[in-house]
This record gives sequence, structure tokens and C-alpha cells, in this order.
Amino acid sequence: MSKLKAIFIGPDGLRHGWRFLIFVAAIVLVAQFLEQLAITFLQAKLNVDRSALSAPSLILGDGFDLIVVLIVTGVFALCERRRTDSYGLPIDEAFGGLFWNGAIAGLAAVAFVAAGMLVTGSMRIHGLALQGSDLISSPLLWLVAMLFIGLTEEYFFRGYALQSLWRGSGFWPAALITTALFAGLHLVKPHENAIDIGMIFALGLIICISVRITGSLWWAVGWHAAFDCGQLFIIGTPNGGQIPEGRLFDVTFPGPAWATGGQLGTEASFFMIPAVLGTFIYVVWFLRRRSSA
Repeated sequence: MSKLKAIFIGPDGLRHGWRFLIFVAAIVLVAQFLEQLAITFLQAKLNVDRSALSAPSLILGDGFDLIVVLIVTGVFALCERRRTDSYGLPIDEAFGGLFWNGAIAGLAAVAFVAAGMLVTGSMRIHGLALQGSDLISSPLLWLVAMLFIGLTEEYFFRGYALQSLWRGSGFWPAALITTALFAGLHLVKPHENAIDIGMIFALGLIICISVRITGSLWWAVGWHAAFDCGQLFIIGTPNGGQIPEGRLFDVTFPGPAWATGGQLGTEASFFMIPAVLGTFIYVVWFLRRRSSA
């Protein structure tokens, strides 16, 4: 085999690093040229404000993102003679014990940060922000939106992308590269700062470790969905300077930015540091013991 050919072709065919790059490029290209046209059309038809931080907007955007990720993953799975769900998201484990274990851990992390803000007077709850039928419709819509976010982001970054690099270069290089991509894409968020990116990077690595321990993405999906639901719907913390529409509580954040996260919200709060550390300890100690059992 020539040296040039060896750069692209290995014992298993096309090298996994190239598969990873093609996979990411395919997702980006489809999202840029096809998905945006469909979302713009539906946005006008359904009268959804795509720029708002709301459950309908997230359902519309992340719902299409999920379809794109599943289709592209399916194409790659077909080429590798595998099932679409074989990259860490087995359908027979959907919303099982691992998912709910992750959901509880995600809510616990949000609750810790909220408790820290309440104790320091950095967050004040003035009552419910929802009334009447919104008390039923809004939680359901946010639940669907958060599930879409959890499934989409986890299967994009920690599904085929993580596993292709993992097979080609080992777990840690794969985890670092996919997590850097995950954190880097958050740089487009307004008012981004070092603490927010640092927490996102740390959480991304912890989630990669959970995949290595459990062999599944369902714990990660549960954690991701519950954490976002807690911070956006229950607490109603700002995100990128936007206030979530249809949040559960009428909350204000009069405290300093180091406690509240400022315009970035929960993830940029210094209370996230012990919350992330606690999540790491839980994953490498308790989740490992649970998986071993």
C-alpha cells in the first residue's frame, strides 16, 4: 500500500478520523442548506418566533436537528453494516433505568446551584409565572423540547462522532476532541465567558466518561435533558442574555454575576464548580459500581 493511500485507508477501510470529519461535515452541510429552509418555512406557517428562548422554538429547531443527526448516522451505520441505534443509543434501553438515573443526577446539580443562589440572596422566587391552562401545556412543551435537546446533542457529539474517533485513536483523544467541538460551538452564544465554557467542557468530558462506563448514551441523555429543564423551565435562568418564555417560576436574580452567572445563567455560576465536581464523583464512583453490578 502506498504511503498516500495509507493516510486514508487502514485495516478497516477508510480511517476513522476521516469518517469523523465526513460525519461532522455532512451534519453541518445538511443543517446549513436544507434544514434552515424547512425551519424558515414552518416558522412562518406555525407562527413561531425562532429567535425566542421558548419551548416551541426549541422543538422546531432541535426537532429538525435530531432528524438530521439520525438520518446521517443511519447512512454511516448502513455503510458499516450496523444499526442506526448502535452508537450508544440502543432503542431497547430507551427511557429505562439509566435515563432516569441520569435525570435525577441532572436535577440534583441544578438544585444545588439554585440552593446556593437562594442562600446567598442571589435568587428570589416571587411565585408561579404560569396560570390556567399554561400550567399544563407549558411543562409538556418544555419536556419535549428538553428531550429533543438531550437526544440531539448527545447523539451528535457522543454518538457516531465519539465512537469513530474512539476506534481510531483511543478513548481520551476522542473524548477531548469531541468535547472541544461541543464547547467550541457554544462560543457563538452572546456574552460567553471562560467560566461558562470551562463548565461546559468539564461536563462534556464527564458525559464521555459515563458513556465509557455504561456503554450507553441514555444516562447522558437523561442528565442533559433534566439539567436543561431545571435551569431553563424550573429556575428560569437567563441563557445568552435571553429569558426563557413559559418558565415555571417568577424569579429574579439580584445577586452578583459570580453567583447567578449573569446573562449566561446557571452554567456560568461559581456554584456550578462543586456541582460539576459532585457529578464527576458520582459518575466515576457510584455509576461505575452500578454498571459493574
